Amino acid sequence: MRKMTAKIIIMAGLIVLSASAAFAHSPLCSCFDNGDGTVLCEGGFSDGSTASGVRMYVKNESEVVITKGVMNESSEFEFNKPEGAYTVTFDGGEGHSIEIDGADIIE
Repeated sequence: MRKMTAKIIIMAGLIVLSASAAFAHSPLCSCFDNGDGTVLCEGGFSDGSTASGVRMYVKNESEVVITKGVMNESSEFEFNKPEGAYTVTFDGGEGHSIEIDGADIIE
């Protein structure tokens, strides 16, 4: 599954790169429900830069941060799936953030 995910991230990066040079450093992040009570997010940037060290936040429906951390050396962030509605934020800095609705994260 991780190989397929890496291919998807690479393909998405190539599409973004071909769309416009103005977006040469766009953030990319995908999250997947592992089916075991955990969620795995993988990230990077469209220019091929790693997301290692990028801050990650998981917020509940009241916008309260319930989990936070950073992408590891493999540009991955894994967390325990919270109960109820939640969002995941990939915080790559100004203009480089992505918010993913927990309802869009599928197994």
